[in-house]
Amino acid sequence: MKNFFTIIGGMGTPATESYLRLLNQRTPAHCDQDYFNYILVNHATVPDRSTYLMDHSQPSPLPDLLADIKAQSALKPSFFVIACNTAHYFYDDLQAATTVPIVHMPRETVNYIKATYPKAHRIGVIGTKGTTTDGIYDRELARQDLEVVKPTSEIQDMTTQLIFDDIKNQNKVDGKLFHTIIKQMVEKQGAEVVILGCTELSYAQELAPELTIPVADSQSILVDKSIALATELRKKA
Repeated sequence: MKNFFTIIGGMGTPATESYLRLLNQRTPAHCDQDYFNYILVNHATVPDRSTYLMDHSQPSPLPDLLADIKAQSALKPSFFVIACNTAHYFYDDLQAATTVPIVHMPRETVNYIKATYPKAHRIGVIGTKGTTTDGIYDRELARQDLEVVKPTSEIQDMTTQLIFDDIKNQNKVDGKLFHTIIKQMVEKQGAEVVILGCTELSYAQELAPELTIPVADSQSILVDKSIALATELRKKA
């Protein structure tokens, strides 16, 4: 297969399915051959990223992610996407292991905010506790001179419940809880735009979308970037 890209997913699987649904729905296709060539690595047994970031004595996801990148690089994809925000903590190590470019989802998300909400300055970040404390989004927002707004412990607890107890454990989305989290980031923390910094939150946005408050859905943005890059590949073929 030529002119394809590789998706490193499975962190978690329902969220990766959401990425694929949006990818295929948004592809301007009228026959089988109009869809893009890609390989999905649904590596569901990668150790939990947030657990490791909060406690480095726990199993690290890096060896598994490196193995996937190296194995897929041998197939010569044109680019990689990693359907997990927290995994981008290891971005530099992963990119150093391959000559194939890896799309940086947090960076693309912040670029989207600058382009879409140019007057916004206070940007909220919600996700796993690992994501909200590991500095991935903090660094990208700082590069664009944007202020990072973190969740309170109460908002973080609600977000953790939604991600782990509801979506990962039961594969269900509590839409009311999801909307409450975003609303509180605006009303209590003063965020002007809220980054959905976890693919489970993107899954929630797909099934129970927040339509009134500006959100930057990282996985949706990754889908659009994937389509743009894949379209360019097709033009060059």
